[in-house]
This record gives sequence, C-alpha cells and structure tokens, in this order.
Amino acid sequence: MTVKLRAGIVKIGLTLFCLLASATAADAGALIDEIKDGGHVLMIRHALAPGTGDPDNFRIGDCATQRNLNDEGRKQSRQIGQWLRKQSIASAKMYSSQWCRCLETARLIGLGPVSELKALNSFYERPEDRTPHLEALRKFLKDQDRDGELIILVTHFVTISGLTGEGVSSGEGILLKLTPDGGHQVRRRLDFETMASP
Repeated sequence: MTVKLRAGIVKIGLTLFCLLASATAADAGALIDEIKDGGHVLMIRHALAPGTGDPDNFRIGDCATQRNLNDEGRKQSRQIGQWLRKQSIASAKMYSSQWCRCLETARLIGLGPVSELKALNSFYERPEDRTPHLEALRKFLKDQDRDGELIILVTHFVTISGLTGEGVSSGEGILLKLTPDGGHQVRRRLDFETMASP
C-alpha cells in the first residue's frame, strides 16, 4: 500500500470521525434499552496500540511480531467492559480479529469467552483480502439470530469502515441493528469515554 493511499485512508477516517455524531452520556439510557431489545452488534476498533500497520515480519499468533496495546490501551479496554457492565450488560457473544491487539482488547472487555473470527482480520496492508473478508463478515452477520443477545466484534478501522462506511478511533465502536432481511443498519457511533463522563 502506497504512502499516498495510506494518507487518504487516514484523511477519510478523520473526516468521518468529525461528521458522525457520538452517543453521549445523556442518551446512554436509550442506547442501552435499544441494545437489550436484542439483535444488535457492537463493532469495536481495538484499543490504543501506538503506531500504524504491522512490522514486515508480522505473523498471526506471534504477538512479538505485531503492534500491540500499550498500558493506556489496556486501561481503555477494561473501561469499555466496566461501562457496559454498569449498564447491566453482563455478557455478550465475543468475537475478535486474530491480531493480538484485538484479542487482548476483547479479553480485557471481559464479557465472555472470545472466539477468533478470520473475517474480522485487517486488510490494511493486504487489499486483496478486503472483498473476501467483508463478504465472509456479511455472511456471518446474516446467519445470526435477529433477536439474540448482543454480539461484540473487536476488529480494525478498515474492517469497520469497509462494512459500515463509518470510521472510529481506537476503542470506539459502531452499533448495528440486524434486520429481518439478513442485512444490518448502522445505528450510531459509540464513544465510550464521552458516555462515561458525568
């Protein structure tokens, strides 16, 4: 991926970040009521992990070759789980990209066992994986219970943007509602830090 293309992706992400309204503490109650109705998916971008992309020697399953969470990212992950539990969401179906920073984010959120889902893997440096990953993810979502418990997918900027057309910062999320026709609707962006503020 060229430097120009990477810069373009970052610029698009920042623009979307500014344009898409966040859920705030004021409407957190309505948000939680909506989630508890069933059939919702919360896509969360992995928490803070300094840097961009991954080293050239990147290998799945070997965290020493990857860009990982820092202490702030670990704290951020725990705070997401704490906020959800405070809203009486004690468990969720947890899925993660196979990248270590996503798996660690999901485990620290702590709402249930975490299953790896290849469709959530990044294609930031492998654009040829974009279409097959997104197709697999759409199929996964189509197969889920339209009234089931909350599903949390911990993944990457490119995956969230590719599926929803929306961008999020590290540790933020997009809430989706599964629709009867097998699709999904984007409901809102979630900035957990803002929602947790008094």
